[in-house]
Amino acid sequence: MPDIILIVEDEPHMGTILQDYFAAHGVESDLASDGDTALDAFARRDYDAVLLDVMIPGLDGYGVCRAIRRESSLPILFLTALGGEEQALYGYSLGADDYVTKPFSLALLLAKTTALIRRSRGTEDGALICGAIRLEPGPMLCTVSHNQVKLSPREYQLLLCLLRNRGKVLSREQLLTRVWGWDFEGGDRAVDVQVKNLRAALGDAGKQIKTVFKAGYKLEAE
Repeated sequence: MPDIILIVEDEPHMGTILQDYFAAHGVESDLASDGDTALDAFARRDYDAVLLDVMIPGLDGYGVCRAIRRESSLPILFLTALGGEEQALYGYSLGADDYVTKPFSLALLLAKTTALIRRSRGTEDGALICGAIRLEPGPMLCTVSHNQVKLSPREYQLLLCLLRNRGKVLSREQLLTRVWGWDFEGGDRAVDVQVKNLRAALGDAGKQIKTVFKAGYKLEAE
């Protein structure tokens, strides 16, 4: 499964250029042109990184960064025409991981984004790891303690979502939206059944999926 990024850019031509370039290098992306749309997209889908323009309509890039950081530690890279040291330091203080000043090299931006994603996963090959569980999104390979585990497509998507948010409690509603899709007409019971199936498929490592009373589920290392 390819990396998925959110591009927040209000200039349509630049947004299209960025999407096309990343797509040509195997990276899927969604495009948002303002702060509110960006946060709505973030709430509906799990991303591997966010490329965030500072000067966008409504809530600016700094505000979007601050809001995302309250929920997630995913990599955030600012794209901005503001090249001063003061602006860069302010972005870092809000939790940004890197800062690229326009105009920039697309190849450099791709390299920085890929490196940030790999660093956030704690591996060089882009795998997602939590405790005994390892998931390689490219070949869609899951292993537990180096033993391959066969997962159904839905189990795979659920585990991917939990791994991308490891340590964070996800409500049943959030899991329904991110794994089944916002237009899914079933209820919360679908999540509980799929979590039960995933735990069984993972064997002893299934204990890493914790039930949080009246809140949802989260994945922990132990």
